[in-house]
Amino acid sequence: MIRAVLCDDHAVVRRGIRDTLSDAVDIQVVGEAGSYAEVRDVLRNTPCDVLVLDLSLPGRGGLEVLSSLKDSDIQVGVLIVSMYPEDQYAIRCLRAGAQGYVNKAGDPSELVEAVRTVAQGKKYVSPAVAQMLVDNLHAPTNEVLHASLSEREMQTLLKIASGKRLSDIATELMLSPKTVSVYRSRVLEKLKLSNNAELTVYAIRNNMV
Repeated sequence: MIRAVLCDDHAVVRRGIRDTLSDAVDIQVVGEAGSYAEVRDVLRNTPCDVLVLDLSLPGRGGLEVLSSLKDSDIQVGVLIVSMYPEDQYAIRCLRAGAQGYVNKAGDPSELVEAVRTVAQGKKYVSPAVAQMLVDNLHAPTNEVLHASLSEREMQTLLKIASGKRLSDIATELMLSPKTVSVYRSRVLEKLKLSNNAELTVYAIRNNMV
């Protein structure tokens, strides 16, 4: 039996993932969490094979959870399940130590297949991500500017490009408006841009929103 732990800050989303996985006779959801602190406690006390992890968590995000797991003695395969576009985050997550990446908008059967694959110690990527990995082998060594952004900087960019105010972003990420403003400034500097309008245009041109 594959033991899975779910980590997503939205209870409704966790319910949907749990129901999907529960339909598989060989998968059992043994724990749930809604934040970095909660998932750390669950993983310390609940043996499991696969952590199904959302990227956008309050406080410390999914990539920070990945980094923390690499520095701990917790042995678990991590499957990222996210709403963010695969072409912006999948490769970044795999490089950070995830064993798989699935988009929340994908078919439920793909989620089940991904959990089974990660539980076997293998990596799971969709055909689209596999093609990106192949393309990267032949791509020029110069990466796009946004490849240098941290997780929080990338989240800030995407949310600004989606039309959200800094105060709303701060609430969603459980950060202070001042901190979000700092992230915005860093994004502008790294992307060589001047304002939110240019950020939005950049995101659209790079198929980020």
